[in-house]
Amino acid sequence: MTVASTALLIDRRKLWVGTSAACAVSLIWATWLVASRSGAQSSLTVYDLAAFRYGISAVFALPFVLYFKPWRTMSIRRMGIVTFLLSPVYILFVFSGFLYAPAAHGGIFMNGALPAITLLIGWLWLSERASGWQLLGVALIMIGAVLAVVDTTQLDIADSWIGDLMFLTGGIFFSGYLVVGRLWQVTTSQVLLCSSVLNALLYMPIWYWLLPSGIEQATEGQLVLQVLYQGLIPGLIGLLLVATAARNIGSATTAAFMASVPALGTVLSIVYLGEMPGFLGWLSLLILTPGILIVALVKR
Repeated sequence: MTVASTALLIDRRKLWVGTSAACAVSLIWATWLVASRSGAQSSLTVYDLAAFRYGISAVFALPFVLYFKPWRTMSIRRMGIVTFLLSPVYILFVFSGFLYAPAAHGGIFMNGALPAITLLIGWLWLSERASGWQLLGVALIMIGAVLAVVDTTQLDIADSWIGDLMFLTGGIFFSGYLVVGRLWQVTTSQVLLCSSVLNALLYMPIWYWLLPSGIEQATEGQLVLQVLYQGLIPGLIGLLLVATAARNIGSATTAAFMASVPALGTVLSIVYLGEMPGFLGWLSLLILTPGILIVALVKR
């Protein structure tokens, strides 16, 4: 086998591994939208969902955190900021959004609006100027989001706007994390420390002693679903898949795959929840998805 053919095989393998990882993480995030909406509509409270997210992920993250000791290379100030941006305040806004709005809106107002919000925070905080193409992408995202809101008013989902605002608030928190993560070069082990372990230490006692719970009334199937999709799959497996995809096919291409999450989440919500969008809902996705791609792929 020649050197050229060996290099070609390696490139093909990287392409296959990276593409598979990017597709998997897009499917995971889209399925998480449906699982979260299902959990919010069950006997479980949003506080239970947050407890699954932090408590279970902390159990799996703790061995890695103890092994890599990321607190040694992170100041207390930065640790506090990252922990807050990924805290129960953030996740409770998100879960509460699913009480009012359909799963598809989680994809539109969190995953869809995320690139635009991140650009805005980068401009306000770091004075990073957006290009004309990126501003066009932001405009398309905003038009798509407005159409989604109008669509739910026509479908008589009166309180959907409340959930949409909660999703946007959650998106602001997560966009802030993305900005500081890039600025401070936050490592995977540092994310696990702040997101899972520290937040579990802060939240779990409060949840256990003070917050309402519906775990005793929940079905076994619902508990298994939420344990997997809040505590294990997105926060740990999803994180590793994103890193794998970015390493093999690049962060820009990975971001392009993630643009499929709102549309994929909408399809899954139709299949599993019976939440059928109207004409404007589908139109919003057709406008929103190119906007996400433009913001994600076009350089400043």
